[in-house]
Amino acid sequence: MKTYTAKPAEIEKKWILIDAEGVVLGRLASIVAMRLRGKHKPTFTPHMDMGDNVIIINADKVQMTGAKRDDKRYYWHTGHPGGIKFRTARQVLEGAHPERVVTKAVERMISRNKLGKQQMSNLRVYAGAEHPHEAQQPEVLDVKTLNKKNTRSA
Repeated sequence: MKTYTAKPAEIEKKWILIDAEGVVLGRLASIVAMRLRGKHKPTFTPHMDMGDNVIIINADKVQMTGAKRDDKRYYWHTGHPGGIKFRTARQVLEGAHPERVVTKAVERMISRNKLGKQQMSNLRVYAGAEHPHEAQQPEVLDVKTLNKKNTRSA
């Protein structure tokens, strides 16, 4: 039996809409990363971008278990000596761009190479319930009902 390799013309991308309200961050990120990569498809080919386009709404209402909201830190460096800085997950979620928490969680589950960057370009995250992709007629994926652990709260 020969190994199947998908051709670019055979790749079919769907649009998926996920509501992140009340969903645990890590579980949401792993489901989204799998969809972006295309591993849910029987025709999965590792070296091709065959994942779906994913829209996440209500990213500011995502849940974290335990004390992660206060303990989890996002670091960056200013480039100056002693310039390491951080924000907690609570500060980011209450700040101007709460969707970055979800984006970072998914980004860290995708490979860090050209293919990963291409796959991440298929992710759109919005803090509120509104999104400008109605014309694509996205299918709704209810992550809450996939597993009861997906909606645990702190």
